[in-house]
Amino acid sequence: MKFETKRTYNTEPMAPVSEEKLASLFQPDVLLTQQYLDNFRRKTPLEPEKALLLAVLDDAVRCFQDNILSQNKKKQLLFEEAEAWLFSEESDGVFSFVSVCALLGFDPGYIRRGLRRWQQRALVAAKKKQRATGPAHQRLVA
Repeated sequence: MKFETKRTYNTEPMAPVSEEKLASLFQPDVLLTQQYLDNFRRKTPLEPEKALLLAVLDDAVRCFQDNILSQNKKKQLLFEEAEAWLFSEESDGVFSFVSVCALLGFDPGYIRRGLRRWQQRALVAAKKKQRATGPAHQRLVA
């Protein structure tokens, strides 16, 4: 069985293309260097050095918050070291709290105030919880 296909061609003349339209197809895209670099910078993750500084700061804040009420000596030591680092005014070393904040563009005072407020709330909540559970009442036996 043979299938016959009939081909039809458009024989109408094409609309004339103006030279301006044709020339616009071959014009270069104008992109400023700054526009290119801004686009590139947005897609680039943190520089490795800044990522390291952010990790150091993150670790200190976590050690401070996670170990504030710990009874374990090792965890208490972690809390004390983190607290000493976070509230130290020393700015000599690259990894001092003040230097890390400066390099990351953070205000050390703002972070410290927030951590102290958080600490006060955590201590108040722990006291309330301790009062609520309190020591078990002992029954006097005669």
